[in-house]
Amino acid sequence: MPADLAAAAFEFEPSPAPLDVAARGERLLDPGFGRVFTDHMASIRWSEDKGWHKARIVARAPLTMDPSTAVLHYAQEIFEGLKAYRLADDRFALFRADANARRFQNSARRLAMPELPEDLFVESCRALVRADRDWMPEIEGGSIYLRPFMIASEVFLGVKPSAEYHYMVIASAVGAYWKGPPRAVSLWISREHSRAAAGGTGAAKCGGNYAASLLAQAEAIKRGCDQVVFLDAVERRWVEELGGMNIFFVFADGTLRTPPLTGTILPGITRDSLITLARDMGLTVTEAPYAADQWRADAESGKLVESFACGTAAVVTPIGQVTDGDATFTIGGGGPGQLTMSLRSALEAIQRGTAKGPEGWVQPI
Repeated sequence: MPADLAAAAFEFEPSPAPLDVAARGERLLDPGFGRVFTDHMASIRWSEDKGWHKARIVARAPLTMDPSTAVLHYAQEIFEGLKAYRLADDRFALFRADANARRFQNSARRLAMPELPEDLFVESCRALVRADRDWMPEIEGGSIYLRPFMIASEVFLGVKPSAEYHYMVIASAVGAYWKGPPRAVSLWISREHSRAAAGGTGAAKCGGNYAASLLAQAEAIKRGCDQVVFLDAVERRWVEELGGMNIFFVFADGTLRTPPLTGTILPGITRDSLITLARDMGLTVTEAPYAADQWRADAESGKLVESFACGTAAVVTPIGQVTDGDATFTIGGGGPGQLTMSLRSALEAIQRGTAKGPEGWVQPI
């Protein structure tokens, strides 16, 4: 049995050619999202004989892979997304990284991959932020987005779980996901394509789920909408999630509803955080199915007054219009809703340390 790797075992090998201060400062003025990368990355290897080993923070560099590396043929790969924030007292912190670690373990289990211990996952993120703390943007809404991921790295052709894996974390300096004042997005309901089915990988954060959403997303854009929203794969009736975000519905009586976690949608950490915050505010939140036809009827009658999507990248995104076939309906006044923006402000305040949240959510680095 391979010995357990201690979280404190990370070795630091500084980049021999970090980006110079002036060039870095220029990139951080307007980093956008997912295009400006830091100098280092975290790396851990796994093999059947050694278990988890060789934990390092190294220079970010291209990967060299044999053409028959397993991930290229059988798509054994998973990933996560989380952020590091600068707090009001100038310290840095992760937000609910332990929850990401547990979801990463669940994804690994579903894809027949080894489960990375929670402390190693969290420390890999902390160690990378410590190494690249100078990449934290000082602009409003700035943060460091972390992308932990794991790939099957054994060189072979044959349908079986790989005997070797490579876990890495890369970091990207990011600004606010949406530029300018908050705006409500438009959605296209996909009646032809489904994202996931019962017994599949819908609850795992793996690239195949996102690849399967791209055709429908392109269709949404062609129809003049910002995002696609998927229905269940069996009845094509029940709203499930967007291509990369969970969804909530807000009713005139002050209650909220979100689709239940039945294995076909991703258990979002932002989703879970918002449920907790809403209930702490005294609001009723129901996790229950909601039909697309009912969504339209409730919006047109005034029973439904707001809808919003949520995820790590954009946090909370108001939904203003929905197109279903040839019909388009408006949510509330078509702009950001009051409760939507209140929940977004409350969550962002906790993430940035200007308000106190539940114990353990903000994890100083």
